[in-house]
Amino acid sequence: MQSVLRNHITNRLGADVPNLEKVIAEFEHLSVKRNVLLLEQGKICNYVYFVAKGCLQVYIYDSHFNETTRDIVIEDHWCSELLSFGSGNPATENIRTVEACELFAINRQSFQKMMETVPQFDKVYKQILEASYANSVYRINTFVSLTALERIQWLMTYRPTLMTRLSSKLLASYLGINKDVFSRLKAKL
Repeated sequence: MQSVLRNHITNRLGADVPNLEKVIAEFEHLSVKRNVLLLEQGKICNYVYFVAKGCLQVYIYDSHFNETTRDIVIEDHWCSELLSFGSGNPATENIRTVEACELFAINRQSFQKMMETVPQFDKVYKQILEASYANSVYRINTFVSLTALERIQWLMTYRPTLMTRLSSKLLASYLGINKDVFSRLKAKL
């Protein structure tokens, strides 16, 4: 399983990455069952996760205890509650496994050590931040201007594998649509 993380890093940084084995050794491999809470709102986020296999949901509960999904993170991507991880303040989001997962986790202390001692690791972190920011901004800007039907079409175009992997309830939450409306509109496509 480490080969998945190794390949991901070399694909981002090139084949000749000094200290690669040192970086990989800082990650803990986790096999996690479906529906496990990795981070709970109000707790401090102590890990950054790389998804080797499976799917994670990043979500919040609103004032009426309705679940709103901010992101769905699949294989070959990183996941964390970056504000909490960076600041040490309580998280405003939850992270849960949607499927059984194979994850690589690095804790804050090891992460900081890698940032200070392995210059290439800093580049990976910047790429994680940039991807997270770009994804959030794109999703917000796009979803504000799209109708419910257009959001479903967007999902089918840009993230089609999610349509077969995830429940309608979760997809509706991700798209910001009522699940009954989602099911009705999806049937029309």
